[in-house]
Amino acid sequence: MAERNPRKNPMTDALFDAFLSLETREECYNFFEDLCTVKEISDMAQRLEAAKLLLVGSTYDQIVKKVEISTATISRINRCIQYGAGGYRDVIEKLSAQKDTEPEK
Repeated sequence: MAERNPRKNPMTDALFDAFLSLETREECYNFFEDLCTVKEISDMAQRLEAAKLLLVGSTYDQIVKKVEISTATISRINRCIQYGAGGYRDVIEKLSAQKDTEPEK
């Protein structure tokens, strides 16, 4: 019998469906401004930036100085990268591929 992931439920599905419905950066700003506090958005942005830096080999000290994030949070992000579901790596690779295919401005 397959084990059900407790994080997967109709309310979470609806939240992710809402994320997937956003088509522009402005829609994202508007939705996340209503959904999250400024601090929560900032924390998520810092985590993504720290993950990018970890994936290119930056040290914890370099990340702390650049992103102003705690070593405990960096360590948690690193564990996710090493042993997690692959979400950080997948998103960062997609963003990198999109950047590589954008026309020069």
